[in-house]
Amino acid sequence: MRILIVGRSGQLAQELAARLPRDGHQVTALGQPELDLARPETIARAVEQVAPEAIVNAAAYTAVDRAEDERDAAFAVNETGSGLLAQEAAGRGVPLVHVSTDYVFDGTKDGPYAEDDVTGPQGVYGASKLAGEQAVLAAHPRSVVLRTAWVCGAHGNNFLKTMLRLGAEREKLSVVADQHGAPTFTADIAEAIARMLPGLAAAPAGDARFGVFHYSGLPFTTWHGFATEIFRQAAGRGAKVPGEVAAITTDQYPTKAKRPANSRLDCTRITAVHGIDPADWRVSLSTALDGLLSRG
Repeated sequence: MRILIVGRSGQLAQELAARLPRDGHQVTALGQPELDLARPETIARAVEQVAPEAIVNAAAYTAVDRAEDERDAAFAVNETGSGLLAQEAAGRGVPLVHVSTDYVFDGTKDGPYAEDDVTGPQGVYGASKLAGEQAVLAAHPRSVVLRTAWVCGAHGNNFLKTMLRLGAEREKLSVVADQHGAPTFTADIAEAIARMLPGLAAAPAGDARFGVFHYSGLPFTTWHGFATEIFRQAAGRGAKVPGEVAAITTDQYPTKAKRPANSRLDCTRITAVHGIDPADWRVSLSTALDGLLSRG
């Protein structure tokens, strides 16, 4: 199958570009300037040139804090560009997987969020991603919106790599302990998408395999819990780690954009419909550290 990955340099796009060819797919990953979701004229041209049989949109405006000052830029990519990409997929009759985020919720629920829970983004980034979901679903009935959370992995910039860098530099770190969720490794997201694609290619509009799905790691933890496990496993591999990882509150680490206190996602639907179970992020962390620390 010819697959177009949108977002060539992103951490998930790089993982997809490595994973999907293993199933025999012909993969083309495009990013700026050839395919720029903020420049509508590039979208149709790129899709026409690749002539894909499936599209995965792993591109987004993800600068959560900067988005508060760059609303138009965030919406241009996350809503307008994503909607136009969905229109192109619909016009070609090919399925689209569109990656979204837990930030579409307000984070106040007292339990994991299901796909049909009321949304309520607290900032520009979340609002632009929710608008993008709506644009994609309205434009293309054979699309999947895949919400995930706390994404990290071997590529790009993310919490895991930041902790490893800071842990090697400092004796004490302070990490937020009152935001709840679960790390989701890009290798696991790529695997989930790889497993979904063949069924999506064969499924007609209206099939249960399309629509909104949640996919994140298990078990649930906090950023402090994640950091503690990173350093526990890294120390076992001989890496330098801080002597103390202090737990702090969100109020003690202010940011321009408000973060959800609850980013836990209920992933039972993707298991029931696609047969995909959430991965144990502690196992995925071990695999990622084997690669990252061996390079260093």
